[in-house]
This record gives sequence, C-alpha cells and structure tokens, in this order.
Amino acid sequence: MPNTTTGTPDSQQRTDALEKLLEISKRLGESSDLPAVLGVIIDALRDLLAADRATVFTYDEQTNELVIHVAHGVATDREQRGGDGTIRFPATAGIAGACATTRSIINIPDAYLDDRFNRDVDKRTGYRTKSILAIPLVDHGGQLVGVAQVLNASKGSFDLADEQIASGVAAHAGIALRRAHLIQSHLDKLRLEQEVSVAKEIQQGSFPKQIPSHPAYDIAAFNTPAQECGGDAFDVFGLRGGTIAGRDEAADSIFFLIADATGHGVGPALSSMQTRGMLRISARLGQSLGSIVREINTQLNDDLPAGRFVTGWLGILDLATATIECFSAGQGPVYVYRRDADHFEEIESDAPPFGIVIPGFSYSATRSIQLGVGDMLVLITDGYYEAMSPAQAIWTEQGVFEVIRRMKDKSSDSIRAELDRCSLEFAQSTSTDDDRTAIIVKRLF
Repeated sequence: MPNTTTGTPDSQQRTDALEKLLEISKRLGESSDLPAVLGVIIDALRDLLAADRATVFTYDEQTNELVIHVAHGVATDREQRGGDGTIRFPATAGIAGACATTRSIINIPDAYLDDRFNRDVDKRTGYRTKSILAIPLVDHGGQLVGVAQVLNASKGSFDLADEQIASGVAAHAGIALRRAHLIQSHLDKLRLEQEVSVAKEIQQGSFPKQIPSHPAYDIAAFNTPAQECGGDAFDVFGLRGGTIAGRDEAADSIFFLIADATGHGVGPALSSMQTRGMLRISARLGQSLGSIVREINTQLNDDLPAGRFVTGWLGILDLATATIECFSAGQGPVYVYRRDADHFEEIESDAPPFGIVIPGFSYSATRSIQLGVGDMLVLITDGYYEAMSPAQAIWTEQGVFEVIRRMKDKSSDSIRAELDRCSLEFAQSTSTDDDRTAIIVKRLF
C-alpha cells in the first residue's frame, strides 16, 4: 500500500511504474510520427496516473505559443481550433503557461481555487475540472518542447508519487517530441520543395515555347526567377484580325506582355500568372488593348489583398507599319533604343500598377511608338537594373545601356544573354535578388 501521508510510492508501485515506463519508452522510440508520439504520451499519463484526461501542448518557439494537436475530450471544442486543426494560445497563459514559464511541475488539488485556471473551457464544454498536474517537457539539451497536463485524478488529487511518475514519462516524452518535430520539419520541407517544384514547372510551362517570327523583326524573350517561382511573367504571341492567330496562320501583329508582382515565390507568381491568363482570354475574345487593360485592372483591384499589386507593360506591334500601341501600368523603366541617334528613349508609365486604386488615371487610353530601322524595344524587369554588387552598389540603367550599345549589331537573343552575363558578373553571383525577365524587339528593315 502507498504511504498516504507522504504520497511516496512503495516498492511494488515503483516496480510496476518502472516496467510501464520502460514499455512507454520503447513505444516512444518506435515512432517518429508526431500525432502517434503525442497519442502515446497522453494515454501513458492518463493510465499511469489513474486520471480522467491528459493533454500535451507542444511549444512553438517562433510564435511563443502552446499548441494542442491532440488531447482527450477536445472533440467537442472544434470552434476553438485553427485552420490547421490545432488550438493555440500564448505560452504565458493559464496553468500550462505557468508551467512552461517556470519549467517546473505544478500540482493543483482544486482548479477552481487557482486564479490561473480558465473556467471558460469548462463552461463551454460542460466538463468539470477538479485536480490538475502540469509537467514541463524538455529535450536532451534542456530546451522546452511542450507541457503535459493531466486532469482529475481518480483518487481526488495528485500526490508526490504521481509527480515522480509523471517526471519519468516527461523525460522520455521531451526527447521523443523533439525527434518527432525534427523529422516532421524535414518531411514538411521536402513536401514544400516538391510543391514549389511543381508550381515552377507549371509557371515555366505556361510561358511561350515558340516566339512568333517575322523577317523584319528579331525578337527574344526569357525569364529567370530569383527563386523556384518568380513574381515576373511574360508573354509573346501573334494576332491575326484582332484575335490570337492559329498555329498555321500568319500573324499580322504581335502582342507583348511583361508583368512583375510584388514579392517573390509562389504567391506573387499566382498574381502575375493571373494577369497573363486574363490577357490571353481577352485577346481570344478580340478585345482592344484599352479594354484588356481596363478589365485586368478591375479584376486585380477586386482580387489582390491590400499592399499587393502587379506592374505591367502591354503592347501590340503592327508588323506592317512597325507601330506599337502600348500601355504601362507602373512598369518601368522601359526604353526604345534609337539606333541612328544612339539614344535611349524612356516610355513613361501611363497609370499606377494594377491593383492600386488612385482616381484620375485612365486604364484605357493607350499610346503609340514608332520603331525605326535598327531601333530596339527593351523590356526588362528590375532583376537586371537592380543587380547588386557585394559592396551594395546597383548596376542601374547605365549598365544596361552599355551592354546594348556594345551589342547593337548582335541578335536580340545574344543581347539578352549578355545582359544576363554582365548583371551576374556585377553581382558576383550565380543569381540576382529579383527575377530577371527580358523581351527585346529589334527592327531589322
């Protein structure tokens, strides 16, 4: 029989507890799956301590929160769960928070006599909490990984023997939790990398695989994302009779798009690709450039969250007249290189970026540009202009101008490749901080 005065276990209790702890340790060592490990811990604590319920709160160091993934009796508390199925609260709140803060066991015989106890949970669920035993869970390095909480001992309250048994479980549980977290983090990283890789494949696959050709024009277009997915997008396709030309039809004009969404990665890629998708649909429907611009702006104003926007330049080159009808929504700088004058003429922006509502700007009034023989339309994003050296210097437009002047007699694709090489050489890196997208159009005759 236990010593009911001190609450210390007798020899047989110690033997039984040791055997159960060894079995629990074995079970914890057999699994690296976080839900399975948590399940073993809460079941072990409930059964070993002859309690009604147990909960494990894992510690999120980044947000300084305690998180419930699994617990006895929380199925009816679904309204408190987040989108990922967890329940979160500050790591300083309540009894569990006090345990996490002090890193010591907290034994409460009557929860309703402790000011730290949150009675709202009982009111909401209809459960009556009486006694509580909270145990900190730490890893082999002494770092907090969670808190275990056991409720309602069958004998009324938890004693010293229960604290000793709980400490034994916690010693194994903390290490098992850390291992499970590390493995889960690695698996999450691999899964994310796979998903991003698929997103990159989809994005890159949506860019034009073949650039329309015409004997009077030399056209090159290319995209290099700074990360797996980029916020830049581009498109080049032929038009005939005001709509997208069929594969076997000769184009009478060529549509160009270059767009840049704020930020990097999958989110901005979605925004820039949405812009491209809307453009393609509008072009298939035979809409004018002004109508296309207006509809894109209207839709992105509706769709994009606050602080997000997409800059874009759209233009239609009439192959017969060498005239470009264009519109710039905050995209720049965009230049036309005038070969005879050896001069770079900047095409000014016509309106703020798509997704930003500022009264007084028209998103349907386009402008025209005439390309002379030898002239070049230079559409490149800030991944080139803002390439940064180790000394924090910016390459700027002058670096771009120097390359184009030096390479003016070369093909558009050779110029594009040289812009890539020189910008990376300036940055002394194999990549730039921002996406690099270029469309270069040279009139040959």
